[in-house]
Amino acid sequence: MSARCCAGQLACCCGSAGCSLCCGCCPKVRQSRTTRFMYLLYFILVIGLCCVMMSSSVTKQMKEHIPFFEDFCKGIKAGNTCENLVGYSAVYRVCFGMACFFFVFCLLTLKVNNSKGCRAYIHNGFWFFKFLLLGAMCSGAFFIPDQETFLNAWRYVGVVGSFIFIGIQLLLIVEFAHKWNKNWNAGTDSNKLWYAFLSLATLIMYSIAVGGLVLMAVFYTQNDGCTDNKILLGVHGGLCLLISLAAISPCVQSRRPHSGLLQSGLISCYVTYLTFSALTSKPEKIVQDEHGKNITICAPDFSQGLHKDENMVTWLGTFLLIVCISYSCLTSTTRSSSDALQRRYGAPELEVARCCFCFGPDGEDTEEQQNVKKGPRVIYDEKKGTVYSYSYFHFVFLLASLYVMMTLTSWFHYENATIETFFTGSWSNFWVKMASCWMCVILYLWTLVAPLCCPSRQFSV
Repeated sequence: MSARCCAGQLACCCGSAGCSLCCGCCPKVRQSRTTRFMYLLYFILVIGLCCVMMSSSVTKQMKEHIPFFEDFCKGIKAGNTCENLVGYSAVYRVCFGMACFFFVFCLLTLKVNNSKGCRAYIHNGFWFFKFLLLGAMCSGAFFIPDQETFLNAWRYVGVVGSFIFIGIQLLLIVEFAHKWNKNWNAGTDSNKLWYAFLSLATLIMYSIAVGGLVLMAVFYTQNDGCTDNKILLGVHGGLCLLISLAAISPCVQSRRPHSGLLQSGLISCYVTYLTFSALTSKPEKIVQDEHGKNITICAPDFSQGLHKDENMVTWLGTFLLIVCISYSCLTSTTRSSSDALQRRYGAPELEVARCCFCFGPDGEDTEEQQNVKKGPRVIYDEKKGTVYSYSYFHFVFLLASLYVMMTLTSWFHYENATIETFFTGSWSNFWVKMASCWMCVILYLWTLVAPLCCPSRQFSV
């Protein structure tokens, strides 16, 4: 048994076999999920490295506790105190290497529809060699000549790629809202109880949206001053009201009868979240009181207490950032998400209402229920065809690499950016989140008015 396990590990890491994660007590895993998890693990490792490079406190600890630190830095030609391995420029280089890694595999897996081909085997195995390739690409980026020109050009590529990544997430949010309403409405023909579910979900989401805006008005505004926050909350509250009225307006209902308050409630919740995220990303506004003491205004009074332990806030925030980006990458690369972006949907008459409509009736993803062949600790679920687009999967991770690069380096305020100051707020983060919020509203409104502007076209959702 031990020899068989070791052989499986070698086949997983150095060959084309599906990786079982080599743990006898673990449940069986699907090959498609395991492959995505392994690429995600590589992605998280590089993000962790970037966070360390952006941390001034980690650099300080290394200088104080590593013997012969300066000699080591001079030996590898990284500067007297390894200044070439820290800061925004180092993150740019490492993310360049990771982006190149996913770009190579994106090209390599173009039009792969069968998991039995040579390119599919490379995608699903050889993890040890791919780890070496990723490390070589990230390290090789430090030897690119004319670093100044490279960093300036790569910054613009990062901005474009980051906004494409944000756009994909916004499109999927809007499509998810329509899919949710469509699925639950399909059940009202046979069971009127689905009307109660629709009403309850709508009520909950509008309660969250309205409650969130009210709480932000309490904590982020004052009777005197904070005019920009008041305008922001007023505008975003007006946008939530606008999309709600548009969703139930007679002209929209005539062309899109399934449009309703459920979708606008979900979008309103997302707008509220982005508004809160933007307000917390604003730089602190400090003024002097009548006693000459500096105080922070237009922010919650308890914010100072939350920031007493800066290291805890920094690393907790970094962990949540990694989790959110990882989740976005995985949910963006399923077959259903790819079909939604290409506006390919199932027939309405085949829609079966379910509380957890993202999953099949027996709890597994519908895209992965067929063609399952069981093997030792691995379920080979891609015997007859791939259950997700390999090339699109790598393309999303390529964009996510650029998004991580720009986010960790504070977008356009990169010179003095550190991971410790990232969560104290910057105008770049604020305006990126504001633009995301407005773009989400525009995309949703377009899905409502598009049938009116293009009456000859058929819209499936």
